[in-house]
Amino acid sequence: MSSDLQSVHALGGGRRDVLKIVFIQIVLTFEVLRYTRVVSMPKLSRIRTPIILVNFKTYYEATGRNALKLAKTAEKINRETNVCVGVAPQYVDIAQIARTVSIPVFSQHIDPVTHGSFTGHVLPESVKEAGAVGTLINHSERRLKLADIDAAITRAHETGLVSVVCSNNSAVSAALAALKPNMVAVEPPELIGTGIPVSKAKPEVVSGTVSLVKRINPKVIVLCGAGITVGEDVAAALRLGTEGVLVASGIVKAKEPYKALLEFAEAVTKV
Repeated sequence: MSSDLQSVHALGGGRRDVLKIVFIQIVLTFEVLRYTRVVSMPKLSRIRTPIILVNFKTYYEATGRNALKLAKTAEKINRETNVCVGVAPQYVDIAQIARTVSIPVFSQHIDPVTHGSFTGHVLPESVKEAGAVGTLINHSERRLKLADIDAAITRAHETGLVSVVCSNNSAVSAALAALKPNMVAVEPPELIGTGIPVSKAKPEVVSGTVSLVKRINPKVIVLCGAGITVGEDVAAALRLGTEGVLVASGIVKAKEPYKALLEFAEAVTKV
């Protein structure tokens, strides 16, 4: 009998007890890892930068069945280019889209309320339950008071929603950064829907916002929007220091949304 086998026999039950303990530890380790994989793979983990975030607004082209079709197009672009593409549909379309696609789904707004008597408000928990992983806050078409922005960011954090707070200029963006949102999207309202990109019309607004926001809170991701309609607009925004774009009509109302979004994504990969 070999010395190794003699050692095993000499240890007898003690060795068996040790092996049982080791086996249990291995099983528990695999269980922990399995659980970790489950809880660490929500759509939240798929939010990465640079990001193209498409706001569906209430456009006919992005309502109901059209919204689902556009979300599937966004998912297709994500798979083909590996560029992160998120969508922000209307509230009633969130659940259907979130169940169908694997890309990040955002709400267009939340109210800083909790469960209770708040008829007609958008409850963050409901948005989360529907499948959204984030939300826009203070879009120029849905402005909030500063106190409400602060409260909405807090509620987003409490419910595990990524907060994308919209701003109209560098100074306001810096002030909002102090409230610790996840992202700030600078969009001069006078350029929204014009086809004139902020990254070209007012590049100093974009670069200035990046500089000020990072000085206040380096963890805040800066996006830019307004007038972004072609891939070069996206590339220009990224060269100015942003980590993505917030777009709407440039994609939603494009004659061929797939081609438009593909151009955006390819621009991201070339910067």
